[in-house]
Amino acid sequence: ALITAVVLHWVAGSLGICLGYHRLLTHTGMKTYNWVRYTFAAIGCFAGEGSPLDWVADHRKHHAHSDLEGDPHSPHDGGIWSHIFWLAFHTHNGDRDAYLTRWVPDLYKDPAMRAFDLLFLPIHIVASFALLGIGYAFGGWELGVSMLVWGMFVRLVAVLHATWMVNSASHMWGYQNYETTDDSRNNWLVAIVAYGEGWHNNHHAYPRMAKHGHKWWEFDITWQAIKLLRAVGLVWDVVDYRTVAEKKARDAKQSVAA
Repeated sequence: ALITAVVLHWVAGSLGICLGYHRLLTHTGMKTYNWVRYTFAAIGCFAGEGSPLDWVADHRKHHAHSDLEGDPHSPHDGGIWSHIFWLAFHTHNGDRDAYLTRWVPDLYKDPAMRAFDLLFLPIHIVASFALLGIGYAFGGWELGVSMLVWGMFVRLVAVLHATWMVNSASHMWGYQNYETTDDSRNNWLVAIVAYGEGWHNNHHAYPRMAKHGHKWWEFDITWQAIKLLRAVGLVWDVVDYRTVAEKKARDAKQSVAA
């Protein structure tokens, strides 16, 4: 059951949130097929952090107002606020339609993405019964309940706090590779538990860049998954460069070498 929780933590946290919700849907750091987008959106729902529309809208607003007035979760309003308390308040101020139209017009016009508002809870119900059933099939009710508790509830809490640490700890403690207009920091502990998202100063300096670890020792496990998807042709036009000038220089060098 513990192994199941660890694996599902990676699936929901790294593939669902870090890759799907964040680097793909929020920042369009790569291109892919629609069915791949919807698959990662469904996995992101499994992380329990809300629908793709709300998550992406909040995050885009965060980047637009990072550590300034209007940031949904800045530590300037308190560390515990940025970690969890902000979730108790509607960032859309009662007009969700206008909020989504403002921040996620690309996703909001997609009926499939809107459908995840309705699918969010059923995904968790189906997954819960699946874990219970698989555990029961292999070890009776004891294993079934253990699989449910660890694979769903413990895993869910762990993924939530890992993501919330990016909002709080990575804007409070760590080092900076780049000068930015906010307080984003690179935090190695958050990078471990949040699958590369802890290299947060790098990310705020170059938001669309799908590779968050910019130094050789800044390991980004989600980037490894993206490289694998690119290798098998499921994603392409991956933004793994800092500036357009850097991309042009690299492409020119590759052209000469060819």
